[in-house]
Amino acid sequence: MVLPGIFKPKKTSEAESKKTSKNRAHPSPARRSLSKSPSKSLKESDSRSQHRKLSSRSSSRNILNADTHPLNLPPEERERKRSAMSALSDPPTPMEVDQDGDASSASSSPPPMDPTSYSDTNGSMNDADMEGPASPVPPPHRFKPTTSPPAKPALDPEECKALGNKYFKNQDYAKAIAEYTKALSVEPQSVTYLSNRAAAFISANRFEEALADSKQAQELEPQNAKVLHRLARIYVSLGRPSEAVDVLDHIASFQTVTPSEKAAATSMQTHVKQAEEALRRGTTGSMVIHALDQAERALGIGVEKPRKWQLMRGEAYLKMGNVNSLGDAQGVAMSLLRKNSKDPEALVLRGRALYAQGENEKALQHFREALNCDPDYKDGVKYLRLVQKLERMKEEGNTAFKSGKYRQAVELYGQALEVDPNNKGINSKLYQNRAMASIKLKDYKSAISDCDRAVALDPTYLKARKTRARALGESGNWDEAVRELKAIAESNPSEPGIQKEIHNAELELKKSKRKDYYKLLGVEKDASDNEIKKAYRKLAIVHHPDKNPDDESAAEKFKEIGEAYECLSDPQKRARYDSGEDLIDPSEMFSQGGGGFPMGGGMGGMGISPEMLFNMMGQGGGGMGGGGGGFTFSTAGGSPFGSAGGSRGGRSRGAGGFPGGFSFG
Repeated sequence: MVLPGIFKPKKTSEAESKKTSKNRAHPSPARRSLSKSPSKSLKESDSRSQHRKLSSRSSSRNILNADTHPLNLPPEERERKRSAMSALSDPPTPMEVDQDGDASSASSSPPPMDPTSYSDTNGSMNDADMEGPASPVPPPHRFKPTTSPPAKPALDPEECKALGNKYFKNQDYAKAIAEYTKALSVEPQSVTYLSNRAAAFISANRFEEALADSKQAQELEPQNAKVLHRLARIYVSLGRPSEAVDVLDHIASFQTVTPSEKAAATSMQTHVKQAEEALRRGTTGSMVIHALDQAERALGIGVEKPRKWQLMRGEAYLKMGNVNSLGDAQGVAMSLLRKNSKDPEALVLRGRALYAQGENEKALQHFREALNCDPDYKDGVKYLRLVQKLERMKEEGNTAFKSGKYRQAVELYGQALEVDPNNKGINSKLYQNRAMASIKLKDYKSAISDCDRAVALDPTYLKARKTRARALGESGNWDEAVRELKAIAESNPSEPGIQKEIHNAELELKKSKRKDYYKLLGVEKDASDNEIKKAYRKLAIVHHPDKNPDDESAAEKFKEIGEAYECLSDPQKRARYDSGEDLIDPSEMFSQGGGGFPMGGGMGGMGISPEMLFNMMGQGGGGMGGGGGGFTFSTAGGSPFGSAGGSRGGRSRGAGGFPGGFSFG
């Protein structure tokens, strides 16, 4: 090491030596005058000594030069200098120099001193020594450095990497990750170690941690194709195909990317776009579900479906609209809400599922909660207002129906159907309600049509099917009504009351095949006694045989009118006629098990004794239908039980004072 400015060059030293010799040959006047005055000589001697010391110091500074440093001299010259220094009678005291040792010796040595604090001379010299050659100052590079050398690392990262690779090949990914982590603790910016640990994370299905390592490696080496391919694979495994395609496009800018390397990312991206487009076009939800199922096949093991995909799946289930799909939509919403109970999109999704199921109050609660979380969420505002409007109009229709304003109820239900045509669940109920109002208005055709629409929207809606059967029967088509009810019982045998409804429909079918007294008189089934009497009098005058002597059918018509009036003018006979009690076969009292009569009868309910049954079935040697002492029923189809029914021994009675009794078999 060369330190300039410490020693003077060699030429200067030789010139100084000549000057010193000359001074010795020609002593100065001060020395010559020393003998003249002792005291004066002593003073001059002290002065000269002081001058020599200052001159020696000055001379030492001048002769120290980097070019004549002992370490820079040739070996011969350096040996001559060493010999000259050893010849001095009072050599200078050497300076302490720290030796390089181990850490313990370095810590026990005294701290180095500031080089500027050292004096100009190295040691002390007497007057005689000043005239000899100046001794060189030890080179400063021998001072101990202020900082200790870096300690050898306790871990060898390459050894850790090699051990991690061994564990990785043995599929012990946890230990491999631990070894790569040790290597990264020594060299945290190593792309190799980061990439290896990312590979181990992928194999251990820890994709989020693998993503962090791969992104850090990418930042260190943006053009490393191996790192970028691994990053694209991680994005696909996490369900982020667009980002994976972007990474692969970046690789393609400086290196060829084969179609097989892009297949997974592009396939997932295509299926996600298909699902989004299907939702946007409003096509069936099953297409959306299929596309999402295909996209999810490329997800990593244990990776949760992306939140966006889950919301799309829930929307598709709502579009499907059946009972099972609505339950699936609720399941998706609940899964999201378990992670974040304040998720406004998940709250609205569940509210919409409840709304589709007819749970409007619960749906409104979810919409309000969503707006509490995000007051500006447009879907929350939209569905809150929609359900509020629909619920208000539905309640208005129900109120009108209950108050007997059936035509107004039909109009209100129709307006409610226009609010949300896509809600199958609510609209099916509205159609059924309007059908009930139409039945009250005796508009059976409209009622049947509304029931058909309700069943089309919700094939499992049994109430609408029952209402349809009722409308069919009320319109006179009891055959079809019975078939509809039996179909309901076959598909839903546990449906409450379905067997009783079938029995009643079959009874009505029997009643429909007998004479319709109401139709003969031209009145409704709920006509009052006065209306029945007025209708009878009017028809009796028109069809009286005396007024139609040449019309043979007039007498038969007049007879039927009288038969109808006799039945309907008697409250008890009319009740039995309306209930169909006169059509019940006595044997059914046993087969029904005591519960088959509409009046709540059976043997217990009607109090029939064995003697009465014996008399009814065989007394007088006659059968049913009159003659020979058997039973003959009145025109009202009277029962053999009680005075209002037929009488023993036959019965012939005119109708309303008119001649010509009749028997009804």
